[in-house]
Amino acid sequence: MSGWTLHPQLAADTHAVASWPLCELLLMDDAQYPWLILVPRVDGARELIDLAPSDRHRLLDEIARASRLLQTLFAPDKLNVAALGNVVPQLHVHVIARFRDDPAWPRPVWGVHPPRRHAAEALETMLRRLRAAADAP
Repeated sequence: MSGWTLHPQLAADTHAVASWPLCELLLMDDAQYPWLILVPRVDGARELIDLAPSDRHRLLDEIARASRLLQTLFAPDKLNVAALGNVVPQLHVHVIARFRDDPAWPRPVWGVHPPRRHAAEALETMLRRLRAAADAP
């Protein structure tokens, strides 16, 4: 883990929420969706199979934790979970709260509508809520 750094595209598109045992928990800067990204701090990991079995299990636990966090805070109609990596090769997992009235429903969120950045005050409020929930046991 000593050589790990966050991919520059993820750094540009997200805001830090929390550091969990395996992953950095990030908020995607798109106000249209409550959208978290988990990035395992494992140098060189591009695919799930690049993780040791214990880290794969921990990642699944952290995906479930992020999913519960979004479910509790936002009561979405559906949760989307995906690890694509077509643009950013660093292993990362999207956990997105979806609603029947969101701009992309029922399609995937990427490539449908351009991102709409959070306004400064709304971003601070969102990060405060997410951080409090992310730190809860």
